[in-house]
Amino acid sequence: QVQLVDAGGGLVQAGGSLRLSCAASGRTFSNYAMGWFRQAPGKEREFVASIAWSGRSTNYADSVKGRFTISRDNAKNTSSLQMNSLKPEDTAVYYCAAKRTAWATSGGYDYWGQGTQVTVSS
Repeated sequence: QVQLVDAGGGLVQAGGSLRLSCAASGRTFSNYAMGWFRQAPGKEREFVASIAWSGRSTNYADSVKGRFTISRDNAKNTSSLQMNSLKPEDTAVYYCAAKRTAWATSGGYDYWGQGTQVTVSS
């Protein structure tokens, strides 16, 4: 079992920045790829970004490329999502997730955080 606690959401104006964090406990963190997903009201949950267990490779949804950066610190069992140039359409509940794989995949995650609300005002 892996327990994930995500935090860092809030209200920000369009063009602003937020940094989300995810703290993991339980299994060996470095054996898991980490991902971030989001779900807007009335929409399905969608992939945002992922990072391989080594931290050497990342994967992003087209909608956030160049604006969001995912990172991890295996010594601290944390993952972060730096979000810049935020847009109103980025408004959603954001979830961190973990999957026992080496690769920065966009699906099939096994463990989930509780979610943190990000609201971008225009």
